[in-house]
Amino acid sequence: MGASGYGMMAKTGLLGAALLLLAACAGQAASPDACVKDDTMLNYGFYAYFAPMSYSAEEDPQSDGFDTHLGYESDIVSALEAMEGIGLAFDRKPIAEWDDIWLKPAGAEYDVVGGGITILDSRTRDASGETVARFTSGHVSFRQSLLVRAEDVDRLATHNALTSDARVGALADTTGEARLLELTGLVDADGVLVAGTRIETPQGTLTADGSADYEITAAAESPMLSERLRLHPPDDSKPQVVYLGGELGEAELLAALADGSIDAIARGEIGNRDASAESGGRFVVTALDPDVELGGFALAVGDAELAACIDKNVNWLTDNRSIGYAEWLADSSVFMRRAQVWNEMER
Repeated sequence: MGASGYGMMAKTGLLGAALLLLAACAGQAASPDACVKDDTMLNYGFYAYFAPMSYSAEEDPQSDGFDTHLGYESDIVSALEAMEGIGLAFDRKPIAEWDDIWLKPAGAEYDVVGGGITILDSRTRDASGETVARFTSGHVSFRQSLLVRAEDVDRLATHNALTSDARVGALADTTGEARLLELTGLVDADGVLVAGTRIETPQGTLTADGSADYEITAAAESPMLSERLRLHPPDDSKPQVVYLGGELGEAELLAALADGSIDAIARGEIGNRDASAESGGRFVVTALDPDVELGGFALAVGDAELAACIDKNVNWLTDNRSIGYAEWLADSSVFMRRAQVWNEMER
């Protein structure tokens, strides 16, 4: 993980800022279709460790580059800022912790949050069950997968091939973890760990009894499992799950895969394919999930009008999702060029 290979994205972001500045200097009157009517700068929080979707130019939170936003979502946000008449400008702030990132707009610090967040109804509710967040309709498609060493491609080709000898790394509270548990039968349809699963925690080892006291989903987990370190399956037909990446996101998982500490990483296809390309063939993507997920931006539940306005303009930039990650990977200026087309249209 890191900023290598994505320097051209920064140029796109600078172009967006330049276009926004030119529009401001021209003294244009606010459009009646503007998402924000009073030149308000929206506070935008972005997850700092999900390359190539959303990440900081430098991983160290103390570095100057940590505040610089790069990636697929960065270029969408820059294009939104460059679209004349919609009045969007974002003050971007990196977020290092993934846990409940989608709920942060419910507080006072952020208006919008992004970072490759899969849209789930369960992620709109806080711990008390109250609905406090909402999502845009989605601007990127995800499929879950495994990333394995090249020599293990045949052995770990599918989720069904994962036995108790396999150590699969996962980032807690992600859809990568949740789908791994579902597809391997470690949880039931409600996210309850199957009886007999042993859970290592800093406080000691627990054993699931099949009750809702031992629940893990992509939105939450039972309190006693919040610091889980490893899952040991109840039988040989299911894998071990190793939890890493608490401080540096997937970087810690990739390092563990490289040194042999784990045998696979369960996460989205986009991140895994990017890591495979950067590895020069050392890592390979396997076990593609047939289910497709959508990723979107999170806002406070009360910001329905702002969410709808952002959604409408993101849908225009993506041509109603016909322009996505593959098109951006081939040409990272694709969204900024769409914004320029918008600016040349008579409306």
